[in-house]
Amino acid sequence: MRAAFVTALITAAGLGVSAAPASAKAPAAPCAPESTVHETLPNGTVWDLCWRMDERAGLILENVSVAYATNPEAVQVLQSIRLAQLNVPYDSGDTEYNDLTDYGFGGGDLETLKSEDCKGGSARTGSDGSAEPRRRKVLCVSAERSGLAYRLHSYDFPEGAEEPTETIYSKQGHDLVLRAISKVGWYEYVTEYRLQDDGAISARLGATGDLSPGNYYNADQGWPIGKGARDFSAMHYHSAFWRVDFNLAGKGKEIVEQYDTKTDGQGEMAAKLTTSHQTIAKEGSFTKANQRWWRLASPSSKNADRHRRSYELVTEGGDKYEGHPETQPDVTFTNGHACEMFATGNADPECPRRQTILDFTSNNEDLKDPIMWVRVGFHHVPRDEDQSPMPLHWQGFDLLPRDFTAQNPLTPDGRKDVNGQPR
Repeated sequence: MRAAFVTALITAAGLGVSAAPASAKAPAAPCAPESTVHETLPNGTVWDLCWRMDERAGLILENVSVAYATNPEAVQVLQSIRLAQLNVPYDSGDTEYNDLTDYGFGGGDLETLKSEDCKGGSARTGSDGSAEPRRRKVLCVSAERSGLAYRLHSYDFPEGAEEPTETIYSKQGHDLVLRAISKVGWYEYVTEYRLQDDGAISARLGATGDLSPGNYYNADQGWPIGKGARDFSAMHYHSAFWRVDFNLAGKGKEIVEQYDTKTDGQGEMAAKLTTSHQTIAKEGSFTKANQRWWRLASPSSKNADRHRRSYELVTEGGDKYEGHPETQPDVTFTNGHACEMFATGNADPECPRRQTILDFTSNNEDLKDPIMWVRVGFHHVPRDEDQSPMPLHWQGFDLLPRDFTAQNPLTPDGRKDVNGQPR
């Protein structure tokens, strides 16, 4: 059993949230009041969602919708988002854990939040997801500054004016942050979702706690920790998967598109680039390449400019763990099936032969309502600074709205007439 007590302080610098503007209306998410998050960020963006804890997956967000001060009608974004596995193989090859399916991020491994864990935010009480659930403070909800949202030094020429009018537009951004902490062995994992006021969503997994005292190897598979070159803390991977189910505008049936940009000759000053796209019509796994990205687009819901609403997957860096075939793809698209909830170690008796994402895609179904599985790796090479407690290190990805609204949803009044090429 990978259990040992350690205390870690996770600080969430929060802000008080303001009251919703009269123009911004978001219907209550369809769940019990104690499981609902309805928050208005200082710039007027309203996020509505349901949350719950699962014994293995930990924090799950469902029925996520967003409304803006400039676009007050709430529009659904996600049906659900959840962790789908955390593989922890050690470089020695002798040890590997599947932290979600073998141990779980909910139930007894879900930490009760202390005051420093949710400083400046609100610690929500709810079920911890156990088979015999206990009600505890398990979710931190806070509004946090995210830095500069935009800045524009504009030179405008009013009709008939001989000199331009200078205006500086500048705005600070804010995120709605939801966090839960799970203790698995010596590690303490922070499941975090950041719902930004421009509609972007960041999914992150943080790791803190302590280095495992039982996992020390030689210099080839460890890093010297402590005095001299005597103790070599084991190098290992955190190979995390998320399961993302979009439901754009509540209509679903999104279309998966892959975009690739390639060199196509030479222009007058630089290489000429051409971007093409293809529709991914069947289940499958895919790997990142230079200048490649994916989006999920609604076939029917459009913004005010009549462009299809979509969200783009943005992944940065990450170390791919290539020890298993199922941990090698960066993204996998499958049809949604109730018995396919974990990317590896899936053991639902309703589908005994579907244990990994590669099994999910083996029947090559037509994509009718896709599920997106995102894998992000982190190779943890220990360092002296990891003792003790270990500073948080993060891995994750972003979901970026693409044509979800006709303009930047934070656009100030002075720029609302800028839509398309200025005439």
